[in-house]
Formats: sequence, C-alpha cells, structure tokens
Amino acid sequence: MKKTFDTKSIVVLGLLTALTLVFSFTPIGTIPIGPLSITLNVIPIALAAVVLGPVGGATIGAIFGFCSFLQCLGIGVPSAMGAILFEINPFFAFVQRFVPRVLVGLLVGFVYKGVRKISNTYVSCAVTGFCSAFFNTALFMSALVLLYGNTEYVQGLMGGKNVILFICSFVGINAVCEMICSTIVTAAVGAALYKAKVLPAPAAAKN
Repeated sequence: MKKTFDTKSIVVLGLLTALTLVFSFTPIGTIPIGPLSITLNVIPIALAAVVLGPVGGATIGAIFGFCSFLQCLGIGVPSAMGAILFEINPFFAFVQRFVPRVLVGLLVGFVYKGVRKISNTYVSCAVTGFCSAFFNTALFMSALVLLYGNTEYVQGLMGGKNVILFICSFVGINAVCEMICSTIVTAAVGAALYKAKVLPAPAAAKN
C-alpha cells in the first residue's frame, strides 16, 4: 500500500468494498454446499492485495470477515454453521470468521509482491488468486478446529479423523472450486488492470 491514498487507490478500494458487500449480502457471491459455502469474496481480497498491497488486502479481508460474522446472525446470506458456532460461543465465532480473513489479505499482499519480482503480471495475479482461496480455506478451517475442536458439534463433524484428513475431506469440492475460480478471475482482471495502467509493474519485472 502506498504511504498515502491517492484518488485512484481510494476509488479501487471503494469498488472492491462495494463488491465485497454485494457478494456478502446477496446470493451472488455465496454458493451453499452442505454446511459450507463456496464464496467469491476471496477474489476482491486478491485484487485488493494486487492493486493496493498487503494493507489493502487486509482491509478488504477485514470487511469480508465482518460480513461473514454477520451471516452467523442471519444478516445477509445465512450460514447454518455460523449460527451453530455463534450459539456455542459468540466471541469465538467472531474470531473464527474475522481474523483468518484479515490474515488472508495481508499474506496474499506479500505473495503478490514476492512473485511479481520474478514473474509477469498475469502469473503473479494468478498465484495471488490461488493463494487467496487456499489461505482462506486453510486459516478458516484451522481456526474452526483450534477454537471449536473440543465441542460436540465439531467432534461430530470430524468423526474421529485427524485434523488434516478432516479439513481435506470436509472442504473437498468447495475449496477446489474457490481456488480455480479465484485463480482465473484474479489473473484476468489483474492483467486488464495492468493494461489500463491501474496496476504498475516494477521496472525490473518482465511484462
């Protein structure tokens, strides 16, 4: 993120915030599959990280995380799992929904900066999109196990599996679809932003 917000940065941040809100509060951005949902909100996080850096990614991540918590209360697209977790422990529900998303935005901001030094815009954006979905799943599920792993609800979901096997089997097709979608869309939009000179390239990078 730049030390100061210029007009272009503010506009981009506003657009991505609006997109995150639309995805969170309408069925457009959420595809329920069992107790989990495929979310498209990992895409605005990735794009914010690409255009605005780690702080921008964390900002959109925080907005997504707060909206995700509101879904536990039935605001926006309801989350069946979120409602159960909120009933068990409201504070843990907030932490589990909010903190991982902030970390996702922060991490993918650094991912983009690192990959961009050694590759072109398209590849850098694609990797960032993939990591946004991957980190979202990994951190969300890790927080679920860490905070609620001893509860009867999560123990029932785990069914005696170890943590890694549980996460892989539980998220299944959801995570795969999120990763594919986020990778393709982030790469395409990132490349378009570069051509529109919204996204500058380092002088030493290949384009």
